[in-house]
Amino acid sequence: MIAQERPGEDGLIARFFAPIAGKGALGLKDDAACLAPKPGHDLVLTADALVERVHFLPEDAPGSIARKALGVNVSDLAAKGAEPAGFLLSLALPDDWTEAWLAGFAAGLGEASRDFGCPLLGGDTVKARGPLTLSVTAVGQVPSGRMVRRTTAQAGDLVCVTGTIGDAALGLRLRAGPAWAEALSPGERAHLADRYLHPQPRHRLAAALRDHASAAMDVSDGLAGDLAKMMRASGLSALVDADRVPLSPAGRTAVGSSPELLDLALTGGDDYEILCTVPEKKLDSLRKEADRVGITLSVIGRVVEGHDRPVFRMNGLERRYDVGSYQHF
Repeated sequence: MIAQERPGEDGLIARFFAPIAGKGALGLKDDAACLAPKPGHDLVLTADALVERVHFLPEDAPGSIARKALGVNVSDLAAKGAEPAGFLLSLALPDDWTEAWLAGFAAGLGEASRDFGCPLLGGDTVKARGPLTLSVTAVGQVPSGRMVRRTTAQAGDLVCVTGTIGDAALGLRLRAGPAWAEALSPGERAHLADRYLHPQPRHRLAAALRDHASAAMDVSDGLAGDLAKMMRASGLSALVDADRVPLSPAGRTAVGSSPELLDLALTGGDDYEILCTVPEKKLDSLRKEADRVGITLSVIGRVVEGHDRPVFRMNGLERRYDVGSYQHF
């Protein structure tokens, strides 16, 4: 039996990516995309690279890898109050790539693109000598001068977070078959695994963040580390009531079985929730907007004067986490 020859770069692009490209991509037949921002808007740009065995595992489904690659970038845009406008994809494929894998990846990417309202505009596909590597550069739009920064928290603001914290870190740890997994129901295990594989960027909250948040960033490298990063950038600190940090039912079951997992939930990465600071007088309005788009919002603490790491209060004790957010180098 003669092995079917794999398509070349042009054929690969035409077959797998051109069908999911957006209007500004020009059918992926040119050297560049053409994107005109809305009048009175600034462009917001962000980029994230994902590397096999660092950000995902070889056994992960290709559609899940694609969704994560785009989702983590849309999450960055959401935290800046920006509406997605499109993205560029750079894909470095190892020698053993297959058409079946690429078809699954393109299908997952197309579905995520539609869900997030973020069309493919272009990119590059190359051969890699190392592991599978991909990079997404996402473009968003925000009314001029309205981008929400991480440097502008104010003392007295409330510290808020969307969704639940720690599920993704627990979902990754679950793969090692820990003893505490026995306490989880099949549905709880599935929930934690899904939260690691499929980030849920809170892009529907972008406009409300522009109107109500004084500062924001997404929780990609752990709540404790990212809060410390935001407070350091703003020249302030924070007090957090650890009991008010929202855990999912699955997360609560895991922590109830092994209390030391609370540290993992507070410091683990890949949550892709929104961490923001909000003036107290604007909290009710932000909560109403979050409720309207089906996103939960929890108050977990307050911004205070100072330059120390944020304090997490739990069981009558105060703790400052030494671990910072994840660093590659």
